[in-house]
Amino acid sequence: MNAQAPSPIAARVAALERARGVEVVTVSIAKADLYPELPWRAGALVASVVALVVAIGDVIRPDWVTSTTLLLALAAVMLSGAGAALLVVFVRPFARLFLSRLRAEAETRQYAHAYFLDRQLFRTRRRNGILILVARFEHRVELVADIGFEGRVAADEWGSVIAPMVPLMREHRTDDAIVAGLDALDALLASKGYAGGGGGANELPDATVEIGEEPS
Repeated sequence: MNAQAPSPIAARVAALERARGVEVVTVSIAKADLYPELPWRAGALVASVVALVVAIGDVIRPDWVTSTTLLLALAAVMLSGAGAALLVVFVRPFARLFLSRLRAEAETRQYAHAYFLDRQLFRTRRRNGILILVARFEHRVELVADIGFEGRVAADEWGSVIAPMVPLMREHRTDDAIVAGLDALDALLASKGYAGGGGGANELPDATVEIGEEPS
């Protein structure tokens, strides 16, 4: 039986590792946190907007106000809030509207660093491991590089790997984003003089690690 061919991403990782003498792990996660506050935030905001609209209507046409319309207005406020909260749970693009950029950035960064430590990606012989983590819900990318790159690659230069990935993430093209990041990483390491390490053992997995449900 023929061995199954590696995925395009795994093949690209393997080629990059041979060419630059580094170890790369790619991870794709559904989301970096549960964000339990999002349904409450959405429900409160939508209910407040509906209540404001109702109040303005009462001011403009006070003659419309009856016990029945008051009950209907109260029902509209409550149902709109509850509906918004449910939409956050089941519709990711809607939920994303209520997630702040800073919160998404912080949670993705924390997840990536925790993953790097928990999976002991620092245990490569030359401390040359690189983690590229994409968070599909947040449309965020985080890169963690081991200490072997200190002094050769500046901290802000890793951003050149992330920049081409984010637009593709927003289009839900996760695999294309990872490949674009690997291409950018290859170019960055080449510009810093990294070359193949003599065909040493492959210390970290090449295939993308998938965590969480499929994106929507």
